Amino acid sequence: MAHSYTPGLKVLHETKVRKDRILPLKGEVIVKLNASVTPDDIVARTHLPGSVQMTNVGNLLNIEPTDVKDVMVKPIGSHFSKGELIAETKGLFGFFKSSVIAPVDCTLESISAITGQVVLREAPIPVEVDAYMRGTVAEVVPEEGVVIETEAVFIQGIFGIGGESRGELVVVSSTREDELKAELILPELAGKVLVGGSFISLAAYKKALAMKVAGVIVGGFNYFDLEEILGYTLGVAITGSEDLVTSLVLTEGFGEIKMGHRTFDLLKQHHGKFTSINGATQIRAGVIRPEIVIPLDAGDIKGDLKAIKINEGIQAGSLVRVIRAPYFGRIGTVVSLPSELQKMESETMVRVAEIKIDDDIMVIPRANLEMVETD
Repeated sequence: MAHSYTPGLKVLHETKVRKDRILPLKGEVIVKLNASVTPDDIVARTHLPGSVQMTNVGNLLNIEPTDVKDVMVKPIGSHFSKGELIAETKGLFGFFKSSVIAPVDCTLESISAITGQVVLREAPIPVEVDAYMRGTVAEVVPEEGVVIETEAVFIQGIFGIGGESRGELVVVSSTREDELKAELILPELAGKVLVGGSFISLAAYKKALAMKVAGVIVGGFNYFDLEEILGYTLGVAITGSEDLVTSLVLTEGFGEIKMGHRTFDLLKQHHGKFTSINGATQIRAGVIRPEIVIPLDAGDIKGDLKAIKINEGIQAGSLVRVIRAPYFGRIGTVVSLPSELQKMESETMVRVAEIKIDDDIMVIPRANLEMVETD
């Protein structure tokens, strides 16, 4: 039987989710193995070295580099407040003194007798890593972080912007075909994760930002409106570091595309549950998909856990999504996977799949497909 390997989007009603919560450099882990955590709990912390301020005291005081050490007010390792005197000449008969003051709160790190430069380092920058989702500490990596594990609903989107966020899941749209319109985004939805249907406009998304909504999950969004939000044209899709109050997760693609019925029904089923989402997306060089994690209560767990794993690939009958133009985001069913190469409009010879989308059969390169995994 013809067979093709491809990344898959997960739409799982019950699975075991594990998340690495790791510091950017070594620090302190502050939770213990098997501890229960909530999304806002800090699990590890460290300090990034502060920025360096180079100050040429020799030039500023018009003295030889070898004399700089003698005019410093305090020794190496001392702390200075912004505006505090750090160096001063003796002057003439106690008058006509020259001085240098600290440009920022800092610590004197070194003095060069060759260049006359002194190195002033700003205060360390505290960095804390939270748990992101409700769960249990399944593993502790000493001085680095932890692995959080939970049994949850797990849904992957096709594209997103904004980083990690969390809040109560509120299904705003009545059906998966409905647009999430601006008038539906009310002040009382601040801090919530909203679920729409087929689309959210730029105006509606801006209102969600203004209302401080935690996140929005919809089928589609206008690609050309991303530039106004991001401030630049998105080339290769690498997102997640944007400073946005409201993370956005698209489950289907760009344009007005009704949300998949499996996804919408699953989200509707868990209306009111506390949800963690992450809009980070990376299409190339190590695929990262935006995600929705809804930790399950004990009463919701049926016991048929399905671990997140690499799927076995697509074959006839598989549900797939197109990930390249002109059918980006469309979902269909694989009719067949012809073994022979076929010539495309670009004159290249590629392996293709015949996909039924709505009532049409389309021939699409296999490299432009990914499987939608459901349980």
